[in-house]
Amino acid sequence: MPIQRALISVSDKTGIVDLARKLAEKDVEILSTGGTAKSLKEAGIKVVDVSEYTGFPEMMDGRVKTLHPKIHGGILAVRDNAEHRKQAEAAGIKMIDMVIINFYPFLQSPSIENIDIGGPSMVRSAAKNFQHVTIVTSPADYDEVMNEIEKDGETSLETRRKLARKAFTATSNYDSAIEQFFREMTGEPELLKLHYEKVSSLRYGENPHQKAAFFRNPENTDANITNSKVLHGKQLSFNNLVDGDSALELVKEFREPTAVFVKHNNPCGVASGATIEEAFKKAYDVDPMSAFGCIIAVNGEVNEAVVDYMKEKKMFVEMIIATSYEEKALKRLMTRENLRILETGELKLDLLKTDIKKVAGGLLIQTKDTYELTRADLKVVSKKQPTEEELDSMLFATKVVKHVMSNAVIMAKNNVVTGIGAGQMSRVDSVFIASNKGGENIKGSVMSSDAFFPFPDAVEMAVKAGVTGIIHPGGSVNDDKVIEVADKLGITMVVTGRRYFRH
Repeated sequence: MPIQRALISVSDKTGIVDLARKLAEKDVEILSTGGTAKSLKEAGIKVVDVSEYTGFPEMMDGRVKTLHPKIHGGILAVRDNAEHRKQAEAAGIKMIDMVIINFYPFLQSPSIENIDIGGPSMVRSAAKNFQHVTIVTSPADYDEVMNEIEKDGETSLETRRKLARKAFTATSNYDSAIEQFFREMTGEPELLKLHYEKVSSLRYGENPHQKAAFFRNPENTDANITNSKVLHGKQLSFNNLVDGDSALELVKEFREPTAVFVKHNNPCGVASGATIEEAFKKAYDVDPMSAFGCIIAVNGEVNEAVVDYMKEKKMFVEMIIATSYEEKALKRLMTRENLRILETGELKLDLLKTDIKKVAGGLLIQTKDTYELTRADLKVVSKKQPTEEELDSMLFATKVVKHVMSNAVIMAKNNVVTGIGAGQMSRVDSVFIASNKGGENIKGSVMSSDAFFPFPDAVEMAVKAGVTGIIHPGGSVNDDKVIEVADKLGITMVVTGRRYFRH
């Protein structure tokens, strides 16, 4: 059905003059209101004011202008319904075949006056009648719509159906924001509404017998796994995304050049250095066995020295994530058919500081743990004072332990992880695993624990492995006994008062 008449009323006027001009060239009559009509007229486009068409002036400071039977009748009329057409003709109602609307900017500037009434009403009317009416709510769709009109004189049913879905998404998001505005105004209980858009279906979930899909928050612009650019490789899997998220979120803790190796959602190597290649080599050496098939994240550019090292060590890597890549290094990496290569761009500050965990039938919401521990937070409780090097290593280890499954301990020296104990039911078991994994490298290390020590046994085991200093939150009823053992063994002990459980 050819488009003969369009109603245009937009707050965001991006691209609207060009679209209206193309419609006018196709002899489409344009109805418009207020500021939109003014902009189109100034561009030399013939426009019929809505008030002229309805015979009813805009009133109440523009609050009432499109809420009229001649508008909604022209949008809602079923074209092949004889009774609808008869009633429309009797009332002087003309068919409106296209509605181009976007709303008052309430989302950008919440206020009572920015609550759009006529816009959502027309959008809903047009979307309901998508069989006959084209509804356009975003400048991003202007080109596609106009291309179809220029080719066929109308839009396809498939396109109208897709645009109707987008229209109801727009009204839904708009109403949700208004509803939340009033909840905050009245102090009523918060209602959480989540809006995510599908990125892609996945081959399967955590296991091949599970179906899965990947969704993103369209309002999120942070440097994260969701917004990273895929430069090369096979489709990202469910587990790639989970592990990639863990690696990237950990490496974002550091400002100095750092590399993170992750396997099964826990780090298996972390190191900082003077350069990315130095950090990369040291991180790999933490646990080369676990690094097989790992995911790597670095907070800088990957150069040829890194690629040379990967070749030298015959490293098999599932995915590498970096802020950028040297051109030659990228070309060489892209010869690895199964390597997924992601680019984040600048690791800017996170804006959406919300962490969501799912339980059966519900969600748990918490603020993201973005607190950066500094020396000002540290309290030395042992008789022996830590050295400057030990304090630096304690802070380094604590940044890492935040990202390890509880119960967790991290052993480190000179800004390199030497032992990792993750996900054990007993803290003693975590220390045992870290000590055995690290071996001789543990000697001279400090250890960070994500929670306090209920008993001195884990401290004794760590010192036996070669740990010279321990940092932990403190707060146990047995803190005095733990500190007494630390003094007896001649190590330094620091408490932070800040726990880092990760479940």
